[in-house]
Amino acid sequence: MHHLSQRPPLQIIRFLLPLLACFLLTPLQARSQDSGSEGTMLRGNRAEIAVTIHDGAGEALNVPANVRIYKDGMPADQKEASHGRAFFILRALGDYTVRVDASGYKTAQRDESIRALSRYEIDIYLQKEGVVEGASAVPGRPLLAPNAKEAFEKGLQALSENKLDEAEKHIGQAIKLAPGNPDVLYAQGVLYLRRRNWTQAESTLEKATEIDPNLARAFAALGMTLSNEGKYDAAISPLEKSLQLDPTGTWEARWALSKAYYHHGQFEEALKTSQQALADSKGKAPEIELLVAQSLTAVGRYEDSAQELREFLKNYGDRPEAATAKRFLERLTADGKIRRN
Repeated sequence: MHHLSQRPPLQIIRFLLPLLACFLLTPLQARSQDSGSEGTMLRGNRAEIAVTIHDGAGEALNVPANVRIYKDGMPADQKEASHGRAFFILRALGDYTVRVDASGYKTAQRDESIRALSRYEIDIYLQKEGVVEGASAVPGRPLLAPNAKEAFEKGLQALSENKLDEAEKHIGQAIKLAPGNPDVLYAQGVLYLRRRNWTQAESTLEKATEIDPNLARAFAALGMTLSNEGKYDAAISPLEKSLQLDPTGTWEARWALSKAYYHHGQFEEALKTSQQALADSKGKAPEIELLVAQSLTAVGRYEDSAQELREFLKNYGDRPEAATAKRFLERLTADGKIRRN
């Protein structure tokens, strides 16, 4: 590990230029609290996320906090903040979510689109847990013990790299050490989901949501599991709950919800949600456009549906879904819903 104090002056200037151009600047007071081990590693050819956590007064948080990052809705890394600061070196550019948990504070998160090999400074403000009159305060989620935390982090990393056998090994160890931790259960549920083991994914994720009824991603993963099982009616509630808890949500959750709406006959909702999922996916899942076209047909907007299908064939004619798009278009023509070209 290298420290900035060891860099030649020219390198320091090059290193600081992206930071000076940043619109989201971390307060000077928080920056002055960085230690040499917190964020002065050479970035090389990778982007970084530097997180500053503030309490209700705007000061750097002085209690332990668990910071997790997710890429496209999937766990990517986790660290314990030091003096309200945590640093992550990213393996790839893309859309990330930073989530912070601290005992006695409400969970907070923020989305960030990482598009350049630079350092991104992110400020997150935590609010104290309120006390409901006549009830006890809701305790913050306990931090994992060191051994469990290490196994959990390795499992998250393996999941993010799609190394499912390795993820199973580490997450299994974390489950043995912390069987009731909702985040560990969520990771195990996602692993089952990735392996298409729907039954175990469903039961594990249900348990995670029972332990932590505010864990939005667990509700989203549960809804996606139910959708994959063809249990569309049952999938709607957890998917809606996930988006209530986290309105920013993920495009995967919205796509699953739009499919559930469609199969449940809620076509207007299916159209709106699928259009948003398509926009949020930013080209990662163009096949969502077929669901948009189906929903447009279901609400009687046949010409708009045909236009969506033609655009899909124009842009993605080499994809396997192109045959389905052609079939949909031919059916609209054969049924007299659209004019023949």
